[in-house]
Amino acid sequence: MDESELCHLRRCIELAGEALDQGDEPFGSVLVAADGTVLAEDHNRVAGGDRTRHPEFELARWAAANMSPAARAQATVYTSGEHCPMCAAAHGWVGLGRIVYVSSSAQLVTWLTELGVPPPPVRPLPIQEVAPGVLVEGPVPALAEQVHDLHRRFHGTR
Repeated sequence: MDESELCHLRRCIELAGEALDQGDEPFGSVLVAADGTVLAEDHNRVAGGDRTRHPEFELARWAAANMSPAARAQATVYTSGEHCPMCAAAHGWVGLGRIVYVSSSAQLVTWLTELGVPPPPVRPLPIQEVAPGVLVEGPVPALAEQVHDLHRRFHGTR
């Protein structure tokens, strides 16, 4: 992983922090074209009641509306946390390329269990169990503790 990829992942963590600052769950994602251009970014927006407002899902919808199939296939989604099954399915259905995440679903489950958070309504499957053709890279141990800290802050203030 090169410095530009680490820069995108750090931006995802910043976006997750912005979500947290707005009272939302700390997740952030960035969509990057094959040439390295940042095309779109978002953070969680589920606090308003629509639990589908995950950034990865929003970026998949943005890509479907604004990119050719070939450009989507060459793009990369960087994200603070591994896609949930809903987001992995959206990613696969619109034909986006690679996913690079900071922390895995398995890490998140461990963290939330330690914090006493009840399990989510959807089973946290690895991306490749939902979208087996997607190239996935992660977790990134050097950054994962920052994501862990955001979740501690979010769930510690509930």
